[in-house]
Amino acid sequence: MDKTPVEWPTLGLLMACYGAWIIGTTWTAALWLPLGLIITGLAIALHSSLCHEALHGHPFRSQRLNEALVFPCLCLMIPYGRFRDTHLAHHREEYLTDPYDDPEANYLDPTVWARLPLWVRAVLRINNTLAGRMLIGPMVAQAIFLRADWQAIKQGNRAVLNAWLWHIPAVALVLIWLSFASMPVWAYLLAVWLGLAVLKIRTFLEHRAHERASGRTVVIEDRGPLAWIFLNNNLHVVHHMHPEVPWYRLPALYAARRDHYLRRNDGYVYRSYAQIFRAHFWRAKDPVPHPLRPGQ
Repeated sequence: MDKTPVEWPTLGLLMACYGAWIIGTTWTAALWLPLGLIITGLAIALHSSLCHEALHGHPFRSQRLNEALVFPCLCLMIPYGRFRDTHLAHHREEYLTDPYDDPEANYLDPTVWARLPLWVRAVLRINNTLAGRMLIGPMVAQAIFLRADWQAIKQGNRAVLNAWLWHIPAVALVLIWLSFASMPVWAYLLAVWLGLAVLKIRTFLEHRAHERASGRTVVIEDRGPLAWIFLNNNLHVVHHMHPEVPWYRLPALYAARRDHYLRRNDGYVYRSYAQIFRAHFWRAKDPVPHPLRPGQ
């Protein structure tokens, strides 16, 4: 699909996102801090979705310009370079959900699971419910992510080290802004947690263990506010099949060939996020150890 020189819906939304973040950390935070925290947290979640658009080549043809537009790390936690590299590796369809080859997999090798202390297993089981994923998921994911990156840096991985070095000025921009803003740092950290918790709703069941790679990716036919914050990435199989297509074109693609996409992913579909909350808020959808790997 040909790419337009400037994708104005994405550029406009990015400006609106920064505007909401500025208002949330200043005027709204001064007026009523809980409201400022909510607006800021949602802006952080939306900014992460826009970072996802940037790494896939939007809104400009220039990747450097796209990355410059999302350079401030509003979530503080994830270097853009690491998000970009791990996510693009995740798009290797044949490795989806593999505990070793898919960087975004939530499954563990059953042999690794069997060796874990009981308290770690308990934490991971809680994290495998939607309630746990939202409450403790940001901390669990960050701990796993930091451990893996630290090991990579110790082994001499320059790409990982460089991503973290670039992360320093990206975070510094946010901290400098907060030094002048009305929102205290402790409240901003809560907003970060809120933003990451919202994103965990999207990633909770994006992929499942399935014999066929094409059957591993979900469709959630939601058109509400969460779908907007996620930039239609809830139509996840459509995104995986057409990663170059901008967010605002995904619904039309899905509507035009709904049966095709649902045949491809073997009917892995939910009608709404409300359905997911009802089914999995307190109950895990999957086991933590990968059910299709030897040892399970």
